[in-house]
Amino acid sequence: MSEENAATRLGRKLDSIPFSAYHLLLILALGTVGFVEGYDLALGGSLIVLAKEPLHLSPNAIRWLVAGPTFLVVIGGFSASALSDRLSRKTIMQIGVVVSTFFTLLIPLVQNVEQLVILRLLTGIGLGFAIPAPFPIAAELMPAQHRRTYGGIYEVMLASAFTLLPFVAFLLAGNPLGFRLIALPGGLALGVVPLLVYYAIPESPRWHLLRGETQKAVDAVNLIIRRSGGKVPPLTVAALGTGVGLGRQQLPPFMALFRAGQMRWTAVGILSGVSASAAYYTCAILLPKALVDQGGAVALSFGLSSVLFMASIPGKLFTGYLMEIIGRRWTMTYSLAGSLPGIALMAVAHLTGAFAAVVFIAGALIAGFTVLAAFPCTRVYLSEQFPTDLRGRGHFFGESTARLFAGVLFPLFLERYTASPVVFFGTLLMVVAIGACVPLLFGRETVGQLETVSEAVELAA
Repeated sequence: MSEENAATRLGRKLDSIPFSAYHLLLILALGTVGFVEGYDLALGGSLIVLAKEPLHLSPNAIRWLVAGPTFLVVIGGFSASALSDRLSRKTIMQIGVVVSTFFTLLIPLVQNVEQLVILRLLTGIGLGFAIPAPFPIAAELMPAQHRRTYGGIYEVMLASAFTLLPFVAFLLAGNPLGFRLIALPGGLALGVVPLLVYYAIPESPRWHLLRGETQKAVDAVNLIIRRSGGKVPPLTVAALGTGVGLGRQQLPPFMALFRAGQMRWTAVGILSGVSASAAYYTCAILLPKALVDQGGAVALSFGLSSVLFMASIPGKLFTGYLMEIIGRRWTMTYSLAGSLPGIALMAVAHLTGAFAAVVFIAGALIAGFTVLAAFPCTRVYLSEQFPTDLRGRGHFFGESTARLFAGVLFPLFLERYTASPVVFFGTLLMVVAIGACVPLLFGRETVGQLETVSEAVELAA
């Protein structure tokens, strides 16, 4: 019995466990991490507007706050990628949660713009560890047929943070202490979320098996079975075969992400997320500033941003449902291509006179329901591109690479054009349109059991 067969048998056992209240608890625990980290990540756009007058932000400082924290998220993600598969999935996430919430908690104490920039940069390192971590964990704990349930609920909780943030900023607009008060919710989570992760989320049985810890892997599976109501028989070491438990498996080198048989899936997984991520970062970081630069009031800019992310909440539930019905590739194509009319409406809204606000809101609702709702599919799809011994490194590397282009380079380029709605939204439209073609033309379908679409396909290649 080979290690691959043992992994497949363990995976089938996990997939056979009926969805239960315990799985919902796992989703909500991971979703809470997503809510807090999403709030801290999106905080930059509101900080720029709220701190501009009290801290006298210069154009250079604004550029640092636009791109600097996200660049450090990328650096943190690459660092986590180097450590992943060696350290446990939970440990990686705990590092990120503690670092990001701690430095966010210090923001109310800043006295000048330099301190604000430094704290946002340090927060970015923690976010690089924490933001991608829930998806490799969920891919290995959730039954295959319910990864869409996880993806939908998790991303709705994430979107709730993106929706809440501009609403809170709207309430704090004009308050000289606004940039300090808005950081408190994300920072105060330091006393809650690390404990939730420690007690509520088990370690991945697949990760234990990879390390040659067969009994721990079996125990972890049986813990999930018991907490799920004991509706399937417990797993035994003997059921995995006689070839397991012979010691820790040799991890492939990091460069295995780019070897023949894996390179294409690594690239497609990254490119599938670039366009959706470009839309997110444009809306979360630059949109409030763009609307102000284009003549809107500060409060109105936050209100319209909140509408955009509010529309993504039902959109993400729909995306989660759709990805198991028509598959990952067609769902991503729908999400990206379906947003193009909405982005176009936002680009031309200023030309419609008295109807400008109505036209913009209509475009925002379309874009929010589609491209900003693509992540339940794009992030699950990315995790499914890699075998277990590469999943941690592959997912962190994939998200970090996509974020480098979509969250650092793209906003840096676009920041200088925020005053022009045609250039600002037109550039975004082209990026999303190109991204809509990638999964359909070059990707593979990954609906199914995790080992079947990763380890087995890799071996066949």
